[in-house]
Amino acid sequence: MKLRIRVLLVACLVAASSILIATPAQAEPATVYIYKVYYCSPGSDTGSNTSLNAEYLVIKNGDNVSHSVSEWTVRDRAGHRYTFPDGFRLGAGKQAIIHTGKGTSYNTSASTHLYWGRGWYVWNNTGDKVILRRADGSLKDTCSCSGGGSVKYC
Repeated sequence: MKLRIRVLLVACLVAASSILIATPAQAEPATVYIYKVYYCSPGSDTGSNTSLNAEYLVIKNGDNVSHSVSEWTVRDRAGHRYTFPDGFRLGAGKQAIIHTGKGTSYNTSASTHLYWGRGWYVWNNTGDKVILRRADGSLKDTCSCSGGGSVKYC
């Protein structure tokens, strides 16, 4: 009887462990992620505010609820850093477009336009890396782009 119980117990343990091994870990939902970087604005790099604002990054919320991105940061390889405003929330299914130049933030039905306020370009035309970090500094997402184009969908 004891042997039968042991065999049954071992069989149950083996079956349970195979279920655990066969079931992949749940991936973090898409939630907030880097969607696109327009790293080479059209025309010559004149440094005009219009040209600077044609260089931009799109962060998307792929979730059906809003998420706080307050104090989250975006950086490039060189360490240029944009920090989302304190209290900023990205609505369900919405996107934040971060323009390199100066401007006044505004909302449309699908997106919020934000401005880095820089006087020169951030993203290198020959390629760069976008790094999105949460307020606590933990890595949320990255996207690398290389020369030979102007836009990278991440």
